[in-house]
Amino acid sequence: METNEILDRYRRTQDTFDAVLAAVPPQQWNAASACELWTVRDVVGHVIWGQEVLHHHAKGQEYTERTGPPGSENPGELAGDDPLAAWRATRKAAADLLTDEILDRPAPPRFASGRPDTKLTDTLALLTLDTLVHTWDIGSALGMDVRLEPDLVAPSFSLARLIITRTPSTFGPRLAPPPDADQQTRFLAFLGRSA
Repeated sequence: METNEILDRYRRTQDTFDAVLAAVPPQQWNAASACELWTVRDVVGHVIWGQEVLHHHAKGQEYTERTGPPGSENPGELAGDDPLAAWRATRKAAADLLTDEILDRPAPPRFASGRPDTKLTDTLALLTLDTLVHTWDIGSALGMDVRLEPDLVAPSFSLARLIITRTPSTFGPRLAPPPDADQQTRFLAFLGRSA
């Protein structure tokens, strides 16, 4: 897949996430999300953590913050008192560093899956998958009708089939979607979410 396509999907997914966050009422940041044990604020903190890993790696630094990875406790600490502002600041800081030269670098070790040939563009695809599903996790928990763009879902669904591991702190059992389910519903069911 072309770098430009991956970058475009990454950015568009972030736009969708941003739109959902902008619609979260202030009193709902500590509401339960569709991620078991995580609040809406926690999910935002987790997504911020992924952006921080990318940002630090692009600057040639390792990001060692232990709050935020999958399965961690209280990732909402990274989102602070204003999760939308924290997300936007972190998103911008990472985006400002994504040059062609940077995107050709190896992926951060945490996102390399043990493969030395993994590029930073592979990290963008992984973050796209993560941000896409967490967009739904937040929106659906707050009663929003979150419709994910099919051309964003399709590559993320393909990637999920290759990399998803199922543990209590990551993804639960795959669910059976209805026979007439659309791609979004099948994608979410694969990730253990009931649309």
